[in-house]
Amino acid sequence: MKRRARGFTLVELLVTLALVGIAAAIALPFGTLANTRTKEVELRVALRTIRQALDNYKAAADAGAIDKPTGSSGYPPSLDVLVKGVPRSTALGFNATPMVFLRKVPRDPFFDDKTVPAAQSWNIRSYGAQPGDFAAGADVFDVSSRSGRPALDGTKLSDW
Repeated sequence: MKRRARGFTLVELLVTLALVGIAAAIALPFGTLANTRTKEVELRVALRTIRQALDNYKAAADAGAIDKPTGSSGYPPSLDVLVKGVPRSTALGFNATPMVFLRKVPRDPFFDDKTVPAAQSWNIRSYGAQPGDFAAGADVFDVSSRSGRPALDGTKLSDW
């Protein structure tokens, strides 16, 4: 009786390798899609956080909780002011401890250059600018992503 040699044949190894390659080719796009979806969720949260802080700053300025220079819109001059804070108004008897609106400025998840500060990773729209006109101005009324990529739903990320 002949004893059969143990091991795999070349054909069996090639078939197994082909099946693993096909499975990897199918799984890779799903991983990319999941990564993009995660970044889109991060972008929505960051936009909501910044816009809420801008609205809170404006409400505090309109209520007199912080000093608003005459003729100004009441919006912060930069995103960094939301983190550094502004002194409370002494006219209403508040103490001089700064009023802070954000712990840190969130970074645009689609902005690839990590050496740029988070506050500079956003398009900034000033109060008097037309919708969609994100040019630097005297204050920060709104922010948007600098990415021109389309989102998974077909809209542009910069339009969010």
